[in-house]
Amino acid sequence: MAHYRNNSELFTERRGIIYTIFNSLGKSFHGSRVLRRSRRFGRITKNRLSRWVFFLAALFSICLTVYGLKMFFQAKIESTLSLPHNLQQERNIAETILVSDAGRPPKSKHRKQHFPCEVQFMKSVDGLVEPKSYMNFSQFSLEYVDEEEKLSENDLFEPQFGGHQTLEEREKSFYANNQTLHCGFVKGPLGYSSTGFDLNEKDKAYMFSCKVVVSSCIFGSSDFLRRPTSRLISQYSKDNVCFVMFLDDQTLSKLSSEGNYPDDRGYIGLWKVVTVKNLPYDDMRRTGKVPKFLSHRLFPNARYSIWLDSKMRLNSDPMLMIEYFLWRRNTEYAISNHYDRHCVWEEVLQNKRLNKYNHTAIDEQFNFYQSDGLTKFDPSDPNNLLPSYVPEGSLIVRAHTPMSNLFSCLWFNEVDRFTSRDQLSFAYTYLKLRRMNPERPFRLYMFKDCERRALVKLFRHRTLPSPPDTA
Repeated sequence: MAHYRNNSELFTERRGIIYTIFNSLGKSFHGSRVLRRSRRFGRITKNRLSRWVFFLAALFSICLTVYGLKMFFQAKIESTLSLPHNLQQERNIAETILVSDAGRPPKSKHRKQHFPCEVQFMKSVDGLVEPKSYMNFSQFSLEYVDEEEKLSENDLFEPQFGGHQTLEEREKSFYANNQTLHCGFVKGPLGYSSTGFDLNEKDKAYMFSCKVVVSSCIFGSSDFLRRPTSRLISQYSKDNVCFVMFLDDQTLSKLSSEGNYPDDRGYIGLWKVVTVKNLPYDDMRRTGKVPKFLSHRLFPNARYSIWLDSKMRLNSDPMLMIEYFLWRRNTEYAISNHYDRHCVWEEVLQNKRLNKYNHTAIDEQFNFYQSDGLTKFDPSDPNNLLPSYVPEGSLIVRAHTPMSNLFSCLWFNEVDRFTSRDQLSFAYTYLKLRRMNPERPFRLYMFKDCERRALVKLFRHRTLPSPPDTA
């Protein structure tokens, strides 16, 4: 063992592997670089190896966790399926799952495409004559509650446009016989203010003269004004059909600011503008049901009427529509089915998912209908009275027969009593009317939605609908 000096001190020289390597490399500069690289390579290898070990351990733990959860849920499902239960219980479970999704937005998916289909109209209105036997429907007399007396000295009494119909009066109103029933336009006792939907006398005189009517409305500036396509409407219809657009002051002002001024006779294109004062409801959608359902009250001398939602432009001759939907089929009321939904259960869930109306109010109405006999729509049932329980009520063609007028009053009363979502009350009203009058059929024709699309041009609303009621 040798010694070497460092700052005048002797240290023992240790010869080993490092000494041997330096010797083999001749203690060159290149050799010292190789030594440093070998040390660094060792440290890097150890770090990488530890990282890989940690990564593989974590991955293994995740796999075990996923596998354990999978086995757990599979065991839960198998245990559920192994329990004995009948078909009705399965349906109840499915309904509970669907109802639990109420209030959530629907899952994103591609929107279905809907297209028009051919409608076999007559080629022209020339020679068009109402069939002699057409009005051979159920005949009875309808009178309407025009004024209500104050039932008590209660100071909380407030007149309502739809009146204060009791449940007993409601039940009796479904019988197709001579009767006096609530059907809107109900005034309060002397000294109380108007309940709404006030018209000036000049407009009333014009409406009393109408025999055939096409009507629509815009309240709360919710839509643009869509003028009927004049070139597709015969001169006969232009001369003999009343085209009436109901507006409130707000909408009239908005349309005027956009250049849609009524002329000296009160027309904008084919539309005769009728301004409504003192709207009966705060909910514009509910107010819109007045001209939609009660055309026989607004036009008491009319024999036929066509309702058109303001989101649509009429592209067909109204007289050809009356011939096609009513005269040719010997029906007194025509409305299209919904393009997507056919069961009230589905419509209830959709209204909740999209928050179309207060959920509690929807449940109250729906539960009431179920307790009074409303059942699910079964498309496989050959005895179904309708091809769908959900209408697309934006286009209605009707004759003003006693049964048609009664159905319109009953449907309006449901909208007045419950929610303004008229698609929820359509099937119930129709089925109850048929059930309570087996000897007096109501001839309602539900046509295809693609036919509706062939007759009108659809647009989007100008603004979002009025917010849901919180009542």
